[in-house]
Amino acid sequence: MQNRLHFISGLPRSGSTLMAALLRQNPRFSSGMSSPVFNLFRTMLSETSARNEGSVFLDEDIRKRLLVGVFDAYYHDATPETVLFDTNRGWTTKLPALVELFPEAKVVCCVRNPSWILDSIESLIRRNAFELSGIFSYDSGGTVYSRVEGLASAAGMYGFALNALREAVYGSQSDRLLLVRYESLVGNPLATIAAIYNFVGEDLYPHDPRHIEPCYDMIEFDIRLGTPGLHDVGRSVEARERKTILPPDLFLRYQKDAFWEKLTDIPPAVKVI
Repeated sequence: MQNRLHFISGLPRSGSTLMAALLRQNPRFSSGMSSPVFNLFRTMLSETSARNEGSVFLDEDIRKRLLVGVFDAYYHDATPETVLFDTNRGWTTKLPALVELFPEAKVVCCVRNPSWILDSIESLIRRNAFELSGIFSYDSGGTVYSRVEGLASAAGMYGFALNALREAVYGSQSDRLLLVRYESLVGNPLATIAAIYNFVGEDLYPHDPRHIEPCYDMIEFDIRLGTPGLHDVGRSVEARERKTILPPDLFLRYQKDAFWEKLTDIPPAVKVI
């Protein structure tokens, strides 16, 4: 690719949509909510593997060209000067391949107190009291306990992302990661954005966290998922305080998942802001 390519990943409900909206204020940057490129990339990996009998005609160089071609095709209209940020929680599971294909790529991972992530999703579900969410397979039953346990399971929206993040943090490509706390993003957005610029090696551009332009494509996406508001961002960046709606035992149970808060327990190559 002629473009500079980076990735946004990490945990759900942790500020990735807000971060993308801020980055888009730079006319040289392209960033948005979760893109389809990850699933296309994963499908290409599958179809060029030994499960496809035609793979006997594909060597590693051809596979690499096909995988890069997924990005080339999707971002075909981007000018060579555009810096691309592709967003998906799955990218942290593909770091070995990404580093091989795009040696200069970096991954910005959004993180947040896990209990507040689960609280945020539960709040959204209760706000849409007459909608059935695709997050829970449009199931009309369940309780806050079953919903949280489903989210935190290995295949759940939160559990998968947490395990994927752990895989990347403790892997051999951990120097490609920048972990951005949600609390840092909303508490000091300009300093956080400056740290991201420094991490990806770009000259700082003036950003205005008081005037955020939403990504309108996400409105239709959220409606189709039966979860209106999932990717909503405010018109300005600000920290909002409120009480949790999770039962106390649930809230306390998941706080311990914030492994990045104890810096001595993560590799020194991983940057955290």
